[in-house]
Amino acid sequence: MIYSSVREYSVRRYLDGFSDAIVPNSLPQEQRVQAILDWMRAEPSRANAADPDELRTRDPEITLTYKQLLNVCGTATNAFLNLARSSDLRVRRLLLLSPDRQTKHVVAEVLMGDRWVIVDPTYRVIMKDAQGHFLTRKDLQNPAVFSQAVSAIPNYRPEYTYERFAHVRLARLPLEELHLRRLLDRIYPGWDEAVDWSLLLERESFFYLVISVMATLFFLLVRVVLAWFADKRLRIPRFHLRQHALRAGAALFSAPEIKQ
Repeated sequence: MIYSSVREYSVRRYLDGFSDAIVPNSLPQEQRVQAILDWMRAEPSRANAADPDELRTRDPEITLTYKQLLNVCGTATNAFLNLARSSDLRVRRLLLLSPDRQTKHVVAEVLMGDRWVIVDPTYRVIMKDAQGHFLTRKDLQNPAVFSQAVSAIPNYRPEYTYERFAHVRLARLPLEELHLRRLLDRIYPGWDEAVDWSLLLERESFFYLVISVMATLFFLLVRVVLAWFADKRLRIPRFHLRQHALRAGAALFSAPEIKQ
């Protein structure tokens, strides 16, 4: 847990410095988003991996460094989300799904005012209509609005529509036959939007931090239960580390008794 905490802290410091070099936090939200997209579009000197498949795609330091990853929708969106979050923007990932529930494209949603505006980091654009109004996923479900928005984006693939979407694709889990999404929707409607799943699922260091904290709390609980069972039920004398440490400290730091 300590190692995971240090790792996540170092990643956040790295991202804070990176985002500060790209965009000041004092700018309005739209300008901060546009500054990040401009940096992605400008393509400064970046590394090229001999085998991109071996890169750690959930490590922000990797996704921001390699050119190949910034040209793939999933990792480009991850890079945008990490920089936007470090610039004090509320963002989340949005998966566009095909009829068979497979991911066909990945975009981001940015909270501007009280609306979750669609940003496509792969094409480096904020989705707008002909009048320049920001568009949400609900707006883009209208075929006419969608066609109008993408007509201004060169080489945009028309199959990237918004009829089916998700923030978490449970079909990737080996438990699809349990109908987890239907069950979760019934127990807690809106569960996939209530939690920042993109940070948990797409930042490796944060995922390991959460897992290590949960494991630590679990094993501490197990230790308390076993200690109670040993004391109250089995009547087994235990080694009390705290008491022995206090006695050792007292013996080490107290003045020795001098006998006459």
